[in-house]
Amino acid sequence: MNGREWTYEDLTEIARLESECFSTEPWNLRMLAESFLSGRFYGSLIEEEGTVTAYGGMSVAADEAEIQLIATAEMYRRCGRGGKILADLCEEAKRRGAAKIFLEVRVSNAAAMLLYLKNGFKGLYARSRYYPDGEDALVMKKELD
Repeated sequence: MNGREWTYEDLTEIARLESECFSTEPWNLRMLAESFLSGRFYGSLIEEEGTVTAYGGMSVAADEAEIQLIATAEMYRRCGRGGKILADLCEEAKRRGAAKIFLEVRVSNAAAMLLYLKNGFKGLYARSRYYPDGEDALVMKKELD
């Protein structure tokens, strides 16, 4: 298991995994490339034998960071990869001067919410009908020390 920062060459593999992990509105290659090239983006991934098995990405502006995407390939879930990606994103956000980090999660995604709670995130409020299918999102925040 090898963890590292994204490169431009990783975007096709990340887009493929994104479409496997999310059935509604996954980020496509163009969206990933635009974020990657924005200058405020940081992406972390884990690969095994040349295949991306988990990834996450965030943007940092001023003293705030926002986790925009995070996922683990189905066969590698519940093995600590998501936690490693999350820890790396938080550490990099702090290094870049962020004092707090935010994310949104589907209210039905109990596994993700548990991961975030275990890693110091707290629920702030719900965004009603946030997702295209009408599901609510929970906005979560973590203060970075």
